[in-house]
Amino acid sequence: MSCKDCEESIFKQKIGRCRACMMQLTVLSLICWPLWWWNYADNPTLVESIALLFFCIAFSGLLSLHLVVLIYRKLSAAE
Repeated sequence: MSCKDCEESIFKQKIGRCRACMMQLTVLSLICWPLWWWNYADNPTLVESIALLFFCIAFSGLLSLHLVVLIYRKLSAAE
Protein backbone atom coordinates (compact mmCIF):
# COMPACT_ATOMS: atom_id res chain seq x y z
CA MET A 1 0.00 0.00 0.00
CA SER A 2 2.85 2.40 0.62
CA CYS A 3 5.69 3.51 -1.59
CA LYS A 4 9.36 2.53 -1.24
CA ASP A 5 10.19 5.78 0.58
CA CYS A 6 7.62 5.00 3.27
CA GLU A 7 8.77 1.42 3.78
CA GLU A 8 12.49 2.07 3.95
CA SER A 9 13.14 5.58 5.24
CA ILE A 10 12.70 7.64 8.37
CA PHE A 11 9.83 10.02 9.08
CA LYS A 12 11.70 13.16 8.07
CA GLN A 13 12.45 11.75 4.62
CA LYS A 14 8.83 10.62 4.04
CA ILE A 15 7.18 13.99 4.60
CA GLY A 16 6.21 15.55 1.28
CA ARG A 17 7.08 12.50 -0.81
CA CYS A 18 4.47 9.87 -0.02
CA ARG A 19 1.60 10.37 -2.42
CA ALA A 20 -0.44 7.59 -0.73
CA CYS A 21 -0.20 9.32 2.65
CA MET A 22 -1.26 12.64 1.17
CA MET A 23 -4.25 11.10 -0.58
CA GLN A 24 -5.34 9.29 2.58
CA LEU A 25 -5.05 12.47 4.64
CA THR A 26 -7.03 14.39 2.02
CA VAL A 27 -9.85 11.84 2.06
CA LEU A 28 -9.88 11.69 5.87
CA SER A 29 -10.00 15.48 6.11
CA LEU A 30 -12.80 15.69 3.55
CA ILE A 31 -14.80 13.14 5.54
CA CYS A 32 -14.12 14.34 9.09
CA TRP A 33 -14.64 18.09 8.77
CA PRO A 34 -18.18 17.89 7.28
CA LEU A 35 -19.01 15.11 9.73
CA TRP A 36 -17.97 17.29 12.67
CA TRP A 37 -19.79 20.32 11.25
CA TRP A 38 -22.98 18.41 10.61
CA ASN A 39 -23.13 16.50 13.90
CA TYR A 40 -21.29 18.54 16.53
CA ALA A 41 -20.86 22.19 15.50
CA ASP A 42 -23.89 23.25 17.52
CA ASN A 43 -22.55 21.62 20.72
CA PRO A 44 -18.73 21.65 20.64
CA THR A 45 -18.34 20.81 24.35
CA LEU A 46 -19.35 17.16 24.00
CA VAL A 47 -16.57 14.61 24.41
CA GLU A 48 -17.34 13.12 21.00
CA SER A 49 -17.16 16.56 19.41
CA ILE A 50 -13.80 17.33 20.97
CA ALA A 51 -12.36 13.95 19.99
CA LEU A 52 -13.50 14.30 16.38
CA LEU A 53 -12.22 17.86 16.29
CA PHE A 54 -8.78 16.69 17.43
CA PHE A 55 -8.78 14.06 14.67
CA CYS A 56 -9.79 16.70 12.11
CA ILE A 57 -7.02 19.02 13.24
CA ALA A 58 -4.46 16.20 13.20
CA PHE A 59 -5.40 15.06 9.69
CA SER A 60 -5.42 18.60 8.32
CA GLY A 61 -2.22 19.55 10.13
CA LEU A 62 -0.29 16.55 8.83
CA LEU A 63 -1.63 17.15 5.32
CA SER A 64 -0.54 20.79 5.54
CA LEU A 65 2.93 19.71 6.67
CA HIS A 66 3.16 17.31 3.72
CA LEU A 67 2.14 20.05 1.28
CA VAL A 68 4.50 22.67 2.72
CA VAL A 69 7.47 20.29 2.55
CA LEU A 70 6.45 19.16 -0.96
CA ILE A 71 6.41 22.76 -2.19
CA TYR A 72 9.71 23.47 -0.43
CA ARG A 73 11.35 20.44 -2.05
CA LYS A 74 9.98 21.36 -5.50
CA LEU A 75 11.31 24.92 -5.18
CA SER A 76 14.68 23.73 -3.85
CA ALA A 77 15.07 21.28 -6.73
CA ALA A 78 14.25 24.00 -9.28
CA GLU A 79 17.21 26.14 -8.19
